Amino acid sequence: MAGQVESQIEIALAALRALDDVGANEVYRDEQAINEACRQIRERCYEVIGGQHPSGPELRSLMAVVHIAIELERMGDYAVRLAKRACVLKELPRRPMRAELGLMGELASRQVRDILDALIDQDTQRAVEVARRDEAIDQLYRRVFDDLIEELAADQDPDWALRAVTLTQAAHDVERISDRVTNLAEDIVFLETGRIVELK
Repeated sequence: MAGQVESQIEIALAALRALDDVGANEVYRDEQAINEACRQIRERCYEVIGGQHPSGPELRSLMAVVHIAIELERMGDYAVRLAKRACVLKELPRRPMRAELGLMGELASRQVRDILDALIDQDTQRAVEVARRDEAIDQLYRRVFDDLIEELAADQDPDWALRAVTLTQAAHDVERISDRVTNLAEDIVFLETGRIVELK
């Protein structure tokens, strides 16, 4: 499931950069597989909890896995939203993509890859370090948002208005993926230590 989500995000970001509806459609097509994987993981964990009544570290592990599956599924949802933004933008007159949005995508993509490595390695220190990188994406998001709102106020072209709103939404989607990475880092810390931490 983690590999599918990572791939979906990469494809969605590439579709957004290139305004590629073929890539966007691939993201739509594969969304159901992620949703189904999440459902199966949660169902299996609840079956084990209900049938075996685990306690201590075993219960903690199962609860952490449920939370991780939900976070991954939500990250997949944001990939779908990015794919939708790409399709909207493809139909509008072309203008250069904002460099900050591209950088946000690169940073978020790297964050996703690194947090999944931390999950596989059960590396809490790396998870915390990856979560700390969220602030850079937040700063870029605020800059993109402010600039697009300013441009929106200055330009009366309806196509530009839709483009600016769509880009703002895309920037928000990328920022939310990064927030989910932070949530995953918190889940990894809980999985390994039993401590509930707030990393934001």
